[in-house]
Amino acid sequence: MKPDIAQINQQVEEQSRFVDQILGEVSKVIVGQRYMLERILIGILQGGHVLLEGVPGLAKTLTVQTFSRVIQASFARLQFTPDLLPADLTGTMIYDANSATFNAKQGPIFANLVLADEINRAPAKVQSALLEAMQEHQVTIGGTSYKLPEPFLVFATQNPIEQQGTYPLPEAQVDRFMLKIKVGYPTKEEERQIVERMARPHQFELEQVITPQRLMAAREVVNQVYVDEKVTGYILDIVFASRDPEGYGIADAAQLIEYGASPRASIYLTQAARAHAFLRHRGYVTPEDVKAVAHDILRHRIIVSYEAEAEQIDSERIIEMIFDHVEVP
Repeated sequence: MKPDIAQINQQVEEQSRFVDQILGEVSKVIVGQRYMLERILIGILQGGHVLLEGVPGLAKTLTVQTFSRVIQASFARLQFTPDLLPADLTGTMIYDANSATFNAKQGPIFANLVLADEINRAPAKVQSALLEAMQEHQVTIGGTSYKLPEPFLVFATQNPIEQQGTYPLPEAQVDRFMLKIKVGYPTKEEERQIVERMARPHQFELEQVITPQRLMAAREVVNQVYVDEKVTGYILDIVFASRDPEGYGIADAAQLIEYGASPRASIYLTQAARAHAFLRHRGYVTPEDVKAVAHDILRHRIIVSYEAEAEQIDSERIIEMIFDHVEVP
């Protein structure tokens, strides 16, 4: 039975009004970067972890901190370093001399929004501890598992230009990030506004737009956004074209792709397209919604071959090749 699109559309229009309010409040602090703000909000709406890649000084940390203030969520920032231990992240058992017992002291990861700054500087054991938290929404301290607060989201940052002293993220962990956002420089006019603001620094009064509880309720509405079978087929064609490019007439890409996108790509692409439609106050997904978020979902899931690296072809170019050959419904 086909759902009532008009009813869903009306419900989304009513329930998505807070979206513009959130973006408006965050924009009081962050100049420009609309692309990044919308992608972060997509991650928040769908409960997907976000990897932010950009050079230092592009307000990545400030952006996540500002979002936490606007949605009334707890915030924790973790500076990842080579000497970081899993206990520094998750917590540890502390001996209480008065009761002669060990009690669990929860670490900074017990927050709604966790910023993992320079995530690729932490060793494998810390990455493993973070992986459990991201996937299971729980951590283990002293053999006992503790649930993390909901909503729980990891926003990780990494620097693309400085690789000395870094540990490459395992593919299994990279795949658990719903979105990988490439943060670019502001325009000249935007940077002019930034300079003028910093010349008169002051504390911005931010309105708390939504509570975490209402945000969790909004997720239910986002998941009701209608996705037609043809749009689902389009999403699957995009993902399968990354695994079997020759089958989709992209013979040039066959030698350029080492591994195609995982099944998580199909799931996340559908979820992100729903959230993108929600941002546009629509109750249905169009192929344009899919295209708008596809780069953020696929760029870290398509692994290029040595031939592609030799020809300086990255996953971004391969995604464009897929778009050129996969028929739009």
